[in-house]
Amino acid sequence: MAGNDNLNTLGRKIFFLHPSALIQNQIVAELAQEEYEVYILRDESKLRHILGKYPDSIVFANISDGMKESAWEAWIRGIMGNQETSQVDVGVLSSTQDDTLREKYTEQLKVSCGYTVVKSDILSAIRQVTANLTNVNAKGRRKYIRALMDGETVTTVNIPVDGNFVNGTIKDISVVGFSCTFDEDPQLTKNRLFADIQIRLQTQLLKVEGIAFGSRQDGSSKVYVILFTQRIDPDVRTRIRKYIQTTLQNRMDHEFR
Repeated sequence: MAGNDNLNTLGRKIFFLHPSALIQNQIVAELAQEEYEVYILRDESKLRHILGKYPDSIVFANISDGMKESAWEAWIRGIMGNQETSQVDVGVLSSTQDDTLREKYTEQLKVSCGYTVVKSDILSAIRQVTANLTNVNAKGRRKYIRALMDGETVTTVNIPVDGNFVNGTIKDISVVGFSCTFDEDPQLTKNRLFADIQIRLQTQLLKVEGIAFGSRQDGSSKVYVILFTQRIDPDVRTRIRKYIQTTLQNRMDHEFR
């Protein structure tokens, strides 16, 4: 298990290698909603390179797809046996209940995130994967996944101030709230409630209620922090989490293109 103290704050990246459609659409999607930082890859050589940069990561390898079983065993042994990636926690996913394979990976290779069978009982698989993630401290002390927008012009906010909508640019967002800047400072006062905030996440338009939590100076810009109220629509939370997961995935794909 990785011992980097930094992960206790930031949490750990979780990679699903060669996931089936069931794994991607059910397990990965559910973990994203549970505030885990999840990624999908279908290139084992690229993932080896990524793990060299993020050696405190967690990998779930779907050995039923992508490679022959012997190649999977060699790849996993290579990750666990390489000093550069030896701190990576590995779990095995399979579509078949094979006691011989289970014993090999859990008793001989001693993968730290178990051997999970992914079949029709998907809830059982999700529970098993989640339990393994808890055991290796996947979330650390971080409660919510946050996505930095890095100047994306398609992520904007409109806030009603004194009868007029003020347009701003979102700097980062989580399911708890967001930070933003404005071309002209609207002088938002701390604890002020805004009942009809419009957030545009690329093609999605979301309506939320938020409270001005405070502000900070970032160079010449004033950054405001807005926290969502408890009255936020659960569907909006779901869509924000999905948007964050997609954004992080796109960044990872671009970084290692």
